[in-house]
Amino acid sequence: MKKIIAVPATSSATWETLETFARAQVQDFIQQLLEDEVTELLGRPKSARRAVVDASTGARNGHGKPRRLALMNGTVTVRRPRVRDLEERFVSRLLPLFQRRTPEVSALLPDLYLHGLALGDFELALRGLLGDAAPLSASSLVRLKATWQAQYAAWQQRDLSDIKLVYLWADGVYVKAGLEDSKAALLVVIGAAADGRKHVLAVTSGERESTESWAAVLRDLKARGLRAPKLIIADGHLGIWGAGATIYPTSDEQRCWNHKLRNVLDAVSKKRQAEVKAQLQAIAHAETLRAATTLRDTFARTYGRVFPKAVACLERDWERLVAYYAFPQEHWAHLRTTNVIESPFAAVRLRTSAAKRFKRVDNATALIWKTLLVVEHHFRKLNAPHLCTAVYDGVVFRDGIRTATPAQERRAA
Repeated sequence: MKKIIAVPATSSATWETLETFARAQVQDFIQQLLEDEVTELLGRPKSARRAVVDASTGARNGHGKPRRLALMNGTVTVRRPRVRDLEERFVSRLLPLFQRRTPEVSALLPDLYLHGLALGDFELALRGLLGDAAPLSASSLVRLKATWQAQYAAWQQRDLSDIKLVYLWADGVYVKAGLEDSKAALLVVIGAAADGRKHVLAVTSGERESTESWAAVLRDLKARGLRAPKLIIADGHLGIWGAGATIYPTSDEQRCWNHKLRNVLDAVSKKRQAEVKAQLQAIAHAETLRAATTLRDTFARTYGRVFPKAVACLERDWERLVAYYAFPQEHWAHLRTTNVIESPFAAVRLRTSAAKRFKRVDNATALIWKTLLVVEHHFRKLNAPHLCTAVYDGVVFRDGIRTATPAQERRAA
């Protein structure tokens, strides 16, 4: 049902009236598409007689009331044709029942929130974009928020068995959102698949990142078909490591270097923190595991007497700090830290810190989840995404360099 609208050569549209003229053309175009849809359904144009008088093929029955429809380029008014004498009620594919805005307009709301609009500002902003006739109201925005919560509930039940998981980042994020319980954290899980794409896998509230809370999150993901990742990247909280070892015992573990760096610097005088930080960054970016270990030992000899707690902190959990050396060097920038989660949450924190507008945990979680999905559309693939398939297939890497296939490793052993 594709039509081309011809603009009359004598059109009186001017630059000042171009927006109104274009909107009127779009409105006429949509109305004609609705009429064509009925024509296709009935198999005959308007006013044409039925081929067989007693055939129960339906008949036109006027039009419904004028309905405003919000589009990205403005708001139009159309009337949906009605059809009678059908076995089933006619529902337009183009304009379903009760539809007042296109999916693109609905998706615009979390975008506006992400870029700094409070909920009360939505109506003013959308009317500016869509026109004064836009079918918006405070109640419609409340209903949309309820829709997000329903979508969030469905999202939490979706099947994950099709995701060929390679890497999994987990972090507990605290946001100033007026939550009921100051101890509540959002437990966030993002995964990278064999094609290099990143996916938001879990966003749920938990109690202080406890082992029980993390275990519940990972257990639910596994129950919905999520396979064990090759590597789990998280901070130093014992809750995630205890849960990961129980739910995904075959996965390697990588501790976030950013968190470790902050922990070590906490045991160093402010006067020498810049110096120590440079040494720690050199360790984290060493080209081989042997080089990193050598730099760690040098660090211990240099600062062992003046900052013994800092040295002990660095040496503690060392194996988790250097797990990334067994994965492609091109992926190291993604694997050393939990920035995959921290970066998108910078935008979330900007909004939730601006005003403590959420009084309930479920309200905060649903809206933050929706905001994260907006950010997810802008996720870029991992560097060298083709290597994700190699990792998924079990190819062995040493110091970031591919060495052998699993079969070759077994033969060599």
